[in-house]
Amino acid sequence: MELIRAGQIQVFSNSGVTSRQLLFPENSSSIRLTITRVTLRPGARNPPHRHATSEQVWIALRGEGRLQLDGGRTEPFAQGDVVRFEDGDLHGFENTGEREFEYLSVTSPPVNFRAAYEKNWSGKGKDVA
Repeated sequence: MELIRAGQIQVFSNSGVTSRQLLFPENSSSIRLTITRVTLRPGARNPPHRHATSEQVWIALRGEGRLQLDGGRTEPFAQGDVVRFEDGDLHGFENTGEREFEYLSVTSPPVNFRAAYEKNWSGKGKDVA
């Protein structure tokens, strides 16, 4: 059994995006999952990126916005919606709503997102993770 205490949860921030690493390689020995709670301020953007060897599921907990996908496509994504990205799928998100947007992200196999949050997210179309 692993019990992760609140004090062991790392918080990363970049350009209005706050990521709480609930279960990730630095606080867990799981070889199957990373679980992250992500909050975006109104107007904030999690730039499009890919995870070459991991699939990811996002569960929208509150708010609304737009998924950013391959080929410049976008899709509405709002509270209660669930999306799954296969290995290598381009995906990002922009909070187009007037309040915070929050989603839970489950990644398998695990990814340590620390380096992604240390990158410059101001460039459009750059892969960040």
